[in-house]
Formats: sequence, C-alpha cells, structure tokens
Amino acid sequence: MSPATGLEAWIAPGRTALLIIDMQVDFASPEGLAGRWGLDLSTVPAALAAAERLAEQARAAGVPVVFAGLFTTPQTDSAAWNERMRRRGGDPSVEAALCRAGEVGSAFVGPQPRPGELIIRKTRYSAFWDTELDARLKAMGVDTLVLAGLTTECCVDGTARDAFNLDYHLFVAADACAAYEPDLHAGALKMLDLNTAILTDAASVVAAWSA
Repeated sequence: MSPATGLEAWIAPGRTALLIIDMQVDFASPEGLAGRWGLDLSTVPAALAAAERLAEQARAAGVPVVFAGLFTTPQTDSAAWNERMRRRGGDPSVEAALCRAGEVGSAFVGPQPRPGELIIRKTRYSAFWDTELDARLKAMGVDTLVLAGLTTECCVDGTARDAFNLDYHLFVAADACAAYEPDLHAGALKMLDLNTAILTDAASVVAAWSA
C-alpha cells in the first residue's frame, strides 16, 4: 500500500485527531513578538489558511480537532531557557514574554477552537511535555495524528518526536506548517520524513476525510 493509496485508511476518522500547534499571535502575526523582532512571516498566512481547511474538513468528518498553544507565566519560565538566552547575548526579560497567558500574544490566530474542543496549554516546545495530551488522546481512542502548526523546526518537530516515542502514527501536512526561514522549514520536513512522520499536504488530507 503506497502513501497515495493508503492515506484514507491510515487517517480514518475514529482513529485520528488533527493537532494544530502554536498558531498564535506571537508566532504568526506582524503585531506579535515574532513580527516585532523582524522575523520573516511571509509563509505563515498560507499555513494558517491550510490549517483552517484541515480543521473545517476534520469537523465535517468527525475527526477531533485539538489545539496546542504556548501559554507562559513568570512561574513557568525556565532558568535553563533564560540562561541560554543570556549566553547567546539575548535579553531573557524580552524572550520570556513570549505567549504570556492572558495576553494578546497567546491568542490563537487562523483556525479557532470551537466549544468543546480540546486545548492543550503547554510551557515547552512539545505539546506532550508535562500536559494531559497523551492521556486525552488515548481516552478518545486516537492512535494517529495529523500535525499542522508553527514552527516546523521547533514545536512541530518537538511534538512529533514525543508523539512518535509514544507510538502514535504521524502525518505532517507540510503546507499547513511554516518556519521563518525556508531552509529551516525544508530541513525540518526532511528530518520529520526520515525519522518520525509521513509527509502529506492539506489537499490530500481533506480529500481523504471527504471520501
């Protein structure tokens, strides 16, 4: 069974969830911290739009849509993270403000959670680290994930690694992910394909969930 012919069965409703990672103001909007830091957000809008199409079709097919977002507080700030920033010459007081809980920077952009949909509030790269995500997915009977999100080389990759170690079958909708540098996006996709996931795209997933 090739990926082209097997996708419909592999990501069938009843076993699959769509996991949307870190599509938030501070990562995706010119008004957020990434935009104010001058990072290149040019590929982000297309990824947001692709993720919205995935979420719409997932709901129509009865596939759970799960949102994972970074929500930080001064209490969850990591001493190791802050020290790394100092050693790189950065300002931890600025870097640590990323996606502060209760502030506009942590708000979701693009696809929006609907009432009753699971929202995972994380404080590190992986949506599985110190969260209830694994337990909640298992309670739903989910053994397969379709991933979308920001950024490809960071929180998407970190989540994929943990998911694979927890024995989930992984599919990454490559065009529903983005990074701030094209080579990082391409390199991350290559590593995901080599190590943890099967690469696909939003149109193929939508078609599989429409069948």
